Amino acid sequence: AVRREGAGSAMVVRAVWALLAALRAGWCLLPQSGYLHPDEFFQAPEVMAGDILNLQVYYPWEFLSSSPCRTVVFPLMTSGVTYWVIKSLQQLDICSSCINSYTLLVSPRLLFTIFSFVLDYSVYRLAPFWGADPWKALVLLAGSYVTLVFYTRTFTNTLEGLLFALLMVLVSSRKSSGSSAEPTSSSLIGVITTAGFFNRPTFLAFALMPLLYWASLIADSQKSIKTLINHFLKLILCACFTAIVFVTADTFYFTSVSLDNFYSTNKSSLIDVIAQLHEKMVVTPFNFLSYNLNPHNLALHGSHPRVTHFTVNGVMLFGILHILAIGAGFKMLKKYVHQLVLVRWCYRGPPGLLVHSEGSPTLLLFYFVPLAFLSLFSHQEPRFLIPLILPLVLFSASPNRAVKWKLLLVLFNLLGALLFGCLHQGGLIPCLFHLEQLIHSPASSSHPQHYTLLFAHTYMPPRSLLNIKKTDMHVEVIDMAGSGEETLCQTVEQQASNFTCSDCHIFIVIPGTVRATITKCGVSFRNETLIFPHLSMEDPPQIPVLSSGNWRSQLGLYILELNSNH
Repeated sequence: AVRREGAGSAMVVRAVWALLAALRAGWCLLPQSGYLHPDEFFQAPEVMAGDILNLQVYYPWEFLSSSPCRTVVFPLMTSGVTYWVIKSLQQLDICSSCINSYTLLVSPRLLFTIFSFVLDYSVYRLAPFWGADPWKALVLLAGSYVTLVFYTRTFTNTLEGLLFALLMVLVSSRKSSGSSAEPTSSSLIGVITTAGFFNRPTFLAFALMPLLYWASLIADSQKSIKTLINHFLKLILCACFTAIVFVTADTFYFTSVSLDNFYSTNKSSLIDVIAQLHEKMVVTPFNFLSYNLNPHNLALHGSHPRVTHFTVNGVMLFGILHILAIGAGFKMLKKYVHQLVLVRWCYRGPPGLLVHSEGSPTLLLFYFVPLAFLSLFSHQEPRFLIPLILPLVLFSASPNRAVKWKLLLVLFNLLGALLFGCLHQGGLIPCLFHLEQLIHSPASSSHPQHYTLLFAHTYMPPRSLLNIKKTDMHVEVIDMAGSGEETLCQTVEQQASNFTCSDCHIFIVIPGTVRATITKCGVSFRNETLIFPHLSMEDPPQIPVLSSGNWRSQLGLYILELNSNH
């Protein structure tokens, strides 16, 4: 009876994971309307839409040849591949209208959603090694809103988390007898570590503990110095080869280097060629580090207290699991200090290193060491911590740590999924869908019209979702960001004064919380559309207003069409 009860419980847990996995894929296709951060568009999809689909886009400064700070390899392999596929389908007439705002948004996200199951695979592989319950860990992972929302978005942090997961799989291997296996993945470890470094240099903070753990396993399992050196040489050689691939690709992309240019004259010697290559070489991680190690530059993006990751971001992402991990970390530290004192006073010898142990103490180091390194920087955003979900769920699913607070976990992740997957800047993507359909409507196609789209107090709109070719000059996008009332009114009045042609349309996109500002600008509107829901944390609704009958307007995004007879 006990065995049947255990089997039934295991089936329920597996069914829950399957439902959560289906929710992850289905919600991606729906699609999610929440807009987490501009980087989910401007670190890959927006750039690739301009390069591959020849659409009007906004190129962020990191991808300009004057300041290359992001590798182009991963954007090409992800968003670039998906855009090339839909472009090919349209060119082959397999799909006459494959390129539209929906496919431009969903196709890269769908690829990332498929990649996100690398996390599930990693958890299933790692759980037995670290003494965790595999299906309990899988449910914790799949039920987290971090997996449902962040890991289905086109962030470099998402790729960082996937590479971190693969690295943990490579350094954690076990024989069928249960003992630790001899590490044989030196080459792959070198490739993944270097690729992660080029994706985001902060990957080294995540890779530090796995690499130290791997090195300790090698040192313990190898008796021959020659074999030990061989492992490290493989890692270094593969890391160097991977770095050369990334540097070559980035150099060609950012400088448009063509080997023919070097031999344009017969006078070019091999030394000249090498000198020109060296001069034009682009090493994006070094540019990234040079920029981000400057406190003044970080301050431009926002400065936070050094404890923000520990006290705010960890709780915001992982809830009670982060708090329990902190409690367990303090207990582990107290126990280790106690053992250290006992060893020193009673045995006069050094205590064993935690790195050589398996289970909870080491997983806590895998969690807190990267968190501590990232806390050294003043700019601290929650998404920087999303790779840490892997060691956290493995630690939380260990048999001696029965997952309590189940109801609290469910409510927390439901709230997080609702807030970040639906509400947060949630009107902007549907707004761009609406405007794209309006611009490409049959009436607009038969009779060309000019559109001016002014966005105020919203996140930066990804222009690629408007699906406008670079050769089309009939759409102008003005991003006012968080401009004050005076600047906003001046711009609106200037646009209104230029409103001379009968085929011109001016649309102002603004959250309901600052809708009253536009009424002070002395212009009238002939049409307005309210998109619900939309929550702007920069211009949050006031609680008394929400409790009134005006709550829908406060949680909405307005598309206001300027009246030509203002």
